[in-house]
Amino acid sequence: MEDRQLPKWSEIRELLQFRSFEMDPVQRRLARAFTIADLRAMAQKTTPKAVFNYTDGAAEEEISIARCRQAYRDIEFSPAVLRDVSDPDPSTKLFGRTIDFPLVLAPTGYTRMMHNDGEKAVARVAARNNIPYTLSTVGTTTVEDLAKAVPEGNNWFQLYIAKDRSKTEGLLERVLTSGYDVLMVTVDTQVGGSRVRELRDGLTIPPTLSPKTFADMALHPSWWFDKLTTPPIEFASLRGFGGNSAEVADQVFDPALTFEDIAWLRNVWPHKLLVKGIQTVKDAERVVELGCDGVVLSNHGGRQLDRSPTILKILPKVREALGSEPTVLIDSGIMSGSDILAAVGLGADAAMVGRAYLYGLMAGGERGAAHAVKILRSQYVRSMQLLGVKSTAGISGDHVALAG
Repeated sequence: MEDRQLPKWSEIRELLQFRSFEMDPVQRRLARAFTIADLRAMAQKTTPKAVFNYTDGAAEEEISIARCRQAYRDIEFSPAVLRDVSDPDPSTKLFGRTIDFPLVLAPTGYTRMMHNDGEKAVARVAARNNIPYTLSTVGTTTVEDLAKAVPEGNNWFQLYIAKDRSKTEGLLERVLTSGYDVLMVTVDTQVGGSRVRELRDGLTIPPTLSPKTFADMALHPSWWFDKLTTPPIEFASLRGFGGNSAEVADQVFDPALTFEDIAWLRNVWPHKLLVKGIQTVKDAERVVELGCDGVVLSNHGGRQLDRSPTILKILPKVREALGSEPTVLIDSGIMSGSDILAAVGLGADAAMVGRAYLYGLMAGGERGAAHAVKILRSQYVRSMQLLGVKSTAGISGDHVALAG
């Protein structure tokens, strides 16, 4: 029998380090979020179901997005030990400009629907973290207003080429005048994907809300208050297109888009040009041959064609085909900093996330979006160190293996 004794209070006190109570409910909530999945769970509670489903959902059976996320889970790292990683450098360069780590905040539509802070808040987060932010053509903030709100930001613009090319030219002139120098044209939206969650909720263009959806929204009075006391949610940069939201969307998405239109855009846009929505090696090669500066490998986060390619799996093939010079970005399925590291190891210059920061935005506005970036950066740096790599430049295919 071991001798027993009553513990001393000083010994107990060391084991019981209680957290001080945080008065701010948003800060209290975010303090419990250690992963993007945590932010997603919080977003589901703080936002109406239809709005959450708009962000979280994908096309049809949502097979594509599930496969994309599984591909990252199946990655196997090969760490090197006994390496000095005491002073890690996660920075990298995109288009000659150093960014803090290889992340670009992707374009998202209807951003102010998720939280009234919207695109300006996300752009401010990106600027503070020295990473690019991409404003969407169908964003809820104009190109001019974003540039004025965050003039210090590395602001990019995402373009849908409208059926009326003169309207696209007018928009591009505004983008140029506002100082954007990276253009990302999206090419995988010949028609809209069938997003079943949105159809069931009635969150379509225009909205056809069911009584159940409307009742659920009523359970989130702060969300309603924000929407009713701030400017209406609209395709802000497209006000001059005329018509309601459905008519504007019909003008913006052109099913007749071809490589000839990319060649035309290359001629009229004087700065860096990326083509987003590339899903095959052949298409990647073609757009680079047309003079584009790079590609964004993307299946639109699984929101367009279900059962589309698992983007991470085509990344090494695209990088091998294009060589080292063109910029290669990747999105779809990225939910952690180690996912970003895997993408870099397989050939990407940087990764893009949309849902990840939107979960943060829904959970806590600008502070939530900042927390999402903080999580991703922390995970990226820690994974880099555990891999035995001191800098982003040192990450290679020797460290990362795809399943099989």
